[in-house]
Amino acid sequence: CHADQRDAAEVATMAAFEMAERVNGCASDYLPESELSQLAGARVGEPVTLTPLLFELLEHSQVLAEKTGGAFDPSLGPLTRLWRETRASARLPDVAVLRDARFAAGWRHFTLDPTTRSVTLHREKMSFDLGAVAKGYAADLMLESLASAGFRQSMIAAGGDIRLGDPPPEREGWRVAVQTFDLARSDEVLVLSNAAVSTSGDLHQSVEIDGVKYSHILDPATGLGLTRRIAATVIASEAKISDPLATVACVLGLEADKFLKKLPGVREVKIRVVEDLQ
Repeated sequence: CHADQRDAAEVATMAAFEMAERVNGCASDYLPESELSQLAGARVGEPVTLTPLLFELLEHSQVLAEKTGGAFDPSLGPLTRLWRETRASARLPDVAVLRDARFAAGWRHFTLDPTTRSVTLHREKMSFDLGAVAKGYAADLMLESLASAGFRQSMIAAGGDIRLGDPPPEREGWRVAVQTFDLARSDEVLVLSNAAVSTSGDLHQSVEIDGVKYSHILDPATGLGLTRRIAATVIASEAKISDPLATVACVLGLEADKFLKKLPGVREVKIRVVEDLQ
């Protein structure tokens, strides 16, 4: 964050982090007390009124699910929890357990009502996982908060998601190094401003089971982690777009770039593949 007065910038930065905490407290599936986690106990067919923040997140996620044909699916909560257990035990889930988790998931199995700002679940044991979109969403809100306080020359770094405001003083843009398969070197350095860039892949998270290496990225079609070595970088107008679509690109594979580039807000898609992990 570039500013003339450090104290003012620190106040604005703290407000931005408080915004991120609000998103986390609302949309984290790790926190049992979060609003998102509480939805897992909702009765089938009974509308649940949501806060504006969670409703907007689910509405945005549902639109993305439809546009990507379910390659991005916010309702993979049952599969996400099962895959976390799988990675911890390094044992594939029982076939019946996996089948039940897959049955409980599916973006077509919940409806949203904007007039009552509510969600209705249509399957037993449904739950949500917004891990592929909430972080980008939070980064957008953080940058918006800083800009509204007068600090437009700011950058939000949220792991694999980067949200950029106006360029630093006397520079063309922010320098963003992209890493995919090698921590020791960068694939390229992007120079960007007023944009978002997200990279997804298995560089930091994977597990080997019975000689097969699985990514932490779930394939909605199988309920298991991806087994091909793939990484994707998406540049978009906002991080709530680049964040989930980088995951989508990994799920769909090499041909995804042609499809994703046609979606609103997407500026560039780069997909890299190496040999299968098997």
